[in-house]
Amino acid sequence: MNKELYIANRKKFFDRLEDKSMCILFSGNPPKKSADEMYTFSVNRNFYYLTGIDEKDLIVVLSKLNGKLEATLFIHKADPVMEKWVGKTISENEAKERSGIEKVAFREDFFSYIHKSLVSGNINNIYFDLERASYDEERTVAERLASELRDKYPYLSIKNAYPILSELRMIKSKDEIDEIRKAIAITEKGILNAMKNAKAGMREYEVEAYFDFVLKTNGVKDFAFKTIAASGKNATVLHYSDNDDLIGENEMILMDLGAAVNYYNADITRTFPVSGKFTDRQKQIYNIVLKAQQETIKAIAPGVPFQELNAVTRRVFLEELKKLGLANTDEELSKYYYHNVSHHLGLDTHDVGSREVDLKPGMVLTVEPGLYIEEESIGIRIEDDVVVTENGCEVLSSSIIRTVEEIEEFMANNRSAL
Repeated sequence: MNKELYIANRKKFFDRLEDKSMCILFSGNPPKKSADEMYTFSVNRNFYYLTGIDEKDLIVVLSKLNGKLEATLFIHKADPVMEKWVGKTISENEAKERSGIEKVAFREDFFSYIHKSLVSGNINNIYFDLERASYDEERTVAERLASELRDKYPYLSIKNAYPILSELRMIKSKDEIDEIRKAIAITEKGILNAMKNAKAGMREYEVEAYFDFVLKTNGVKDFAFKTIAASGKNATVLHYSDNDDLIGENEMILMDLGAAVNYYNADITRTFPVSGKFTDRQKQIYNIVLKAQQETIKAIAPGVPFQELNAVTRRVFLEELKKLGLANTDEELSKYYYHNVSHHLGLDTHDVGSREVDLKPGMVLTVEPGLYIEEESIGIRIEDDVVVTENGCEVLSSSIIRTVEEIEEFMANNRSAL
């Protein structure tokens, strides 16, 4: 990624800070898994958004004083002994080159730097990322430091940077959208490989493996999220993730999956018959879901309330399910459709940002209607990624086959001889 992106992101963030303010953000640390094993590190996305660096236990301090902007990045000194065990940490020059931050210091100097900045009396506000995963989560490093600084410097006002960063991250730049395009392109290759190789009698995780293989051989280190590979009745469970059931002869498999490129995510769902041919009933329900997606995509344009998209989906579903005798009221529809049709997409798969907003150019969204008929073991979701444009939207994943005819033709012509 170009460091100019992170410089621009910091400029947008600085413009939203009050004067005489400081913001302290942490890259994070992996939690303990067991014994001496740690979970895989995943960088705090707000830290990454402003720095472009994805190494653990780093700190960035952003200051705004009398309109002057300053950024300081705190990294670890090189440790020759630890390098033999875990490899090198980021160097000063690497940190400058990746982030565009010219002032790089060492972690051991962080507290003296903060103290020197605060005793001057020039800083009135300190911003932290104070978002929690849940209300009962243990206090974060940011919360603990905020409490310590407030006790030591009572005049300070502690503020939450998270709402500011969430609002900024809702609107993607061209560079960010290009990364999402790359993630979608690799995801498409993986989906097609799964379609080519899926067979009745396989375990769901075997089909998943064909997707995984393509991502790994295309340089993807991290998936957007744990793949959902749900066959038959399992597809009626929205976030089914066991992926270990046997796939039946006439069953479909719902695959909700995505690659991540430089932490920017794709989020795609395709549902297809492992036999290569939809049954008449499967085709009937599939085309209703496809119609709902097409109508919802048509509704996307600047100024449209985000929540209107789900209303469009529900209107189409209710109209069609009435014809089938499945649902006559909105309440009855909720038996077969029980999630929202869209969410923001970006550095997080369910990206930050409110749904209580009007759509704006640069927003990247999913469109993912689904119908789940448990009594018939049918679960169908079709999910694509779109970016809001000045006059409507662009479907970023438009090249991924989605109609009944496209899927059946592809599977007829490309099935592997297993």
